[in-house]
Amino acid sequence: MSGTSLDGIDMIHASYVFENSWEFQIHNAQTLPYPKQWKSNLSHLVNYDSSELQKLDESYSVFLAQQINLFINKYKIKDIDFMASHGHTALHQPENRLTYQIGNLQTLADVTQQKVICDFRVQDVALGGQGAPLVPIGDRLLFSDHDFCLNLGGFANVSYEHNGERIAFDICPVNIVLNHYVSQLDLEFDDKGQLASGGQVNSLLLDQLNALNFYEQTPPKSLGLEWVKTFVLPLIDGFQLKTEDILSTFVAHTAIQISKVLNSKNTTTLVTGGGAYNDYLMAKIQALSKSKIIIPQPKIIEFKEALVFGLLGVLKERNTVNCLKSVTGASKDHSSGKILIPKQKINA
Repeated sequence: MSGTSLDGIDMIHASYVFENSWEFQIHNAQTLPYPKQWKSNLSHLVNYDSSELQKLDESYSVFLAQQINLFINKYKIKDIDFMASHGHTALHQPENRLTYQIGNLQTLADVTQQKVICDFRVQDVALGGQGAPLVPIGDRLLFSDHDFCLNLGGFANVSYEHNGERIAFDICPVNIVLNHYVSQLDLEFDDKGQLASGGQVNSLLLDQLNALNFYEQTPPKSLGLEWVKTFVLPLIDGFQLKTEDILSTFVAHTAIQISKVLNSKNTTTLVTGGGAYNDYLMAKIQALSKSKIIIPQPKIIEFKEALVFGLLGVLKERNTVNCLKSVTGASKDHSSGKILIPKQKINA
């Protein structure tokens, strides 16, 4: 799993068992930080033309396969049923029936010599869906003891049950924006939100962020890097604020948008993703929200999305539904993803 926050490649070795309900165990897990060159390449994906993207897709698939092989060897993993790969989103324009994740090529199966289940978004978009978010089926099957499941990665997304259907959508950007501005200070992230806590909220910028058209749309809806680069970053940059003030204002914006969703009393919200470690952001969300915030153990915080994409692979292998029309807006529930079988041994 590789997310828009570009904090690295999440890899897990997990088992899934169904006895009345789904249970799981994470045996091994690690995040491999991206080398500087790959981080740069991935941060500029929207600027590449189709031929450049295809070349990068091939080299990224090889890079990804090599890292997976190292992971398998490091933990001496045997008896692998298959690998489930999300890849890394290069383009996401569901309104144009377009979504493209690099790192899902046949190369991945050939270099690892493993069966691969991947490219989970394409079929949903072809069926008129948003192709995202896909994690809610895992929220329903693995974490049903919580009313809301909130993930704070590059974007904030949420899922919950409503009238017998799973509802889910992207709420707003989070780390994709915060990390962009702290990178100008040669930092990877704002540790525990300390920089943001020392800044001042710019009320005019806050009002303009909250007035962005996306927040008026009804679910299903999803966000991508293109939207942030088109609407959010130029708006913020136009104010020419200190980094601390940008961070403080954007945290306030994030907390306001999230609290609009977590507005039910006597409920619990499971929070995962890197944003769960941002104490300043979490305090702001809890202060504005009616739901009780629950922060789980680090393995779940950091690897829940990888865990769920593993489950998507399991469901695809069983040819059962892993993509919900109530979440994505597709024309029907379906079992999404493609299956790659290794063709030959390739040295990598």
